[in-house]
Amino acid sequence: MKNSNAILLIHCPDRPGLIASVTEFICSYGGNIIELEQHVDPKDKIFFMRVEWDLKDFSIPRNEISEYFKKNYGDKLSMNFKLYFNDYIPKMAICVSKMSHCLFDILGRYTAGEWKVQIPIIISNHEDLRWVADKFGIEYHVFKMNSDNKTSIEAKQKELLREKEIDFIVLARYMQILTDDFILSYPNKIINIHHSFLPAFVGAKPYHAAFERGVKLIGATSHYVTEELDAGPIIEQDITRISHKDCIQDLVRKGQDLEKIVLSHAIEHHINRKVLVYKNKTVLFS
Repeated sequence: MKNSNAILLIHCPDRPGLIASVTEFICSYGGNIIELEQHVDPKDKIFFMRVEWDLKDFSIPRNEISEYFKKNYGDKLSMNFKLYFNDYIPKMAICVSKMSHCLFDILGRYTAGEWKVQIPIIISNHEDLRWVADKFGIEYHVFKMNSDNKTSIEAKQKELLREKEIDFIVLARYMQILTDDFILSYPNKIINIHHSFLPAFVGAKPYHAAFERGVKLIGATSHYVTEELDAGPIIEQDITRISHKDCIQDLVRKGQDLEKIVLSHAIEHHINRKVLVYKNKTVLFS
């Protein structure tokens, strides 16, 4: 049976001896370090670290690791940290509207066993993609939403998310703007995807507008959702070139391919605890 690993994500003011302190904590209690990566922001003088270690011979019970580290290391070194375990399988909810390309890519990877994640529910504001959920055997919940009932509907959505013990949410081309209250209930736990034209070419047909402008590059961006629309910490981005030979349909196809790949990479980084958010940026560990 595969051993369980613990993962620490840390950021704090930079100072000498931080790596030595963390590795001393792990090694002195019998832990075997599997991965360690660190970075120092030279401008803000902030230290970032991700360390993963084998718990097989680690002498501190896993339910006491966080408190012990906080008391003996974290507080003394002004560390902000989060502790995770690789044998915990997070639960992900997907929100969709009518476009299916990202949804199919996510569910394809999910059923192929690429990710250690559960998907108990799909939430939508339309019936259009229920057949996809049925095909994959996943609950599909429709919440009809408008400007008058948004607050009450989001309350029902949050109740469902709590009932299903959802850890994080993926907006797979969900064409609704979330309220601040909803976003603050899941800080850095809502992942969105959109084309990378923003703030240019806003609206319902960005690829048409980009085609008329004669763009030479198109791209996609995946980020955590914050109260400021489409301005949250970026997790993943990619681009592809466009030429004069490409028609609107080519732009849409290439753009949707990028959206699928970029969103899936962002989800994978999140599941594997490779993302550390600081201010409105991310440190993405390899």
